[in-house]
Parts: sequence; C-alpha cells; structure tokens
Amino acid sequence: MKIEDIRVFVTNPGRNFVTVKVVTDEGVYGLGDATVNGREMAVATYLEEHVKPCLIGRDAHCIEDIWQYLYMGVYWRRGPITMAAIAAIDMALWDIKGKVAGLPVYQLLGGKCRTGVKLYAHANGETIEDTLDKAEQCIEQGFKAVRLQCAIPGLKETYGVLGDKKDYFELQGNRPLPPEQEWSTSKYFKLVPELFEQAKARFGDQAEFLHDTHSRLTPIESAKLGRC
Repeated sequence: MKIEDIRVFVTNPGRNFVTVKVVTDEGVYGLGDATVNGREMAVATYLEEHVKPCLIGRDAHCIEDIWQYLYMGVYWRRGPITMAAIAAIDMALWDIKGKVAGLPVYQLLGGKCRTGVKLYAHANGETIEDTLDKAEQCIEQGFKAVRLQCAIPGLKETYGVLGDKKDYFELQGNRPLPPEQEWSTSKYFKLVPELFEQAKARFGDQAEFLHDTHSRLTPIESAKLGRC
C-alpha cells in the first residue's frame, strides 16, 4: 500500500487548524492534526514543501520507519513546527492501519487500560464572581476539574478571557500576527491567589481547580505563584 497523495487543509472554519489527509493507492486514507495556533501557515508549508515530496510512493504501513526518516533525516530536528508535522503524518498513518486491520487504533496499541478519563472544563470570566459562577455551572454538569481564568483589573485583555471574541483567530483580527497585549506581573499576582481562595471557600472539595499562565511567568515567578 503506497502513499499516493498528501493533502493539507487549513480551516477553523476560518484559519487556525491544520488537518492532514494521507491518501493511498488503494483508496484508504488517514487523517492527522498538525495545528500550531498562530503559526498554522508555517506548519502547513512545512508539510506541503518538505514532507509531502519525501513520502509519495512510500509504504504507508511502515509507520516507524517513516517517523524515523522524517525526524532523523533533517539537519534541524525538533521544534514545534517540525514535530507537529511529523505527528500529523504519524496519526494519519495509524488511522490507515486501523482501517485496514478493521480495529480501532487503541486496540493495535495494546487495548484499553482504563474505563474513563478525567476532563476539565474552562471557566472564563471578567470578574472573580463571574468566573466562579461559570465554574459552578461546570461542576453542576459533572466536571471534576475546572480551569479558572479571570480578567485582570487594569489590563485591557487577559489570556483565556476573550470577551466578545469567538476564538483565537478572531482575536488576531484575521491577521497572521498574534495580538500584542499589555502585561503586569504584579497585578496578576494580586488577582490569582484571591481567585483560588474564593474558589476553595465557595466549592470546597467539589472539584479540582487549574489555571494556565501560558508562558507569561519566568521560572522563579512560577515558583513564587505556586507558593501563594
């Protein structure tokens, strides 16, 4: 079974997600995800210009060989663009192998080892009270873990709180450049501990709470936040 074509789709429905379709000469195809938010065109171009020409005509069943070829065959290894592209091809090839075998891929990888997986929901609010109200809705829906994100007073925009924006791509203003945002670590440090103190006071042990700093803190600042 030979790889006949590789197609790359950039969609969201606007632009942000990258989907790869690997098509074989026997009509079986597989899908993989290569999304790198905010740099989707870089990974799409990597797949089109660098990966696709290397794989046409290769055996679609040689998944490990293809992974090693793509990873070891370039001078510059690793990095988010390279690894996202390789991962998408890997997913698509496993999708093909599962279809040919007539089994879900998890069976080919050893079968199930758990009956369920804990998921977390997002509670994003303009104020602490707003965030916790949304967290309560998540808990009522049955979520055992909730990510808390709250707008920081004094800052126009805060990560995880999109306001009237629908998604990350719209936040960019449909431009290829990411948004530039103001930041204040001191204001952030005043808010987050209070957010979690109020969450614990309100919900106790009903759920576990998470928070995403999204690379906005240095390692020392992250350790300091963890001790709060």
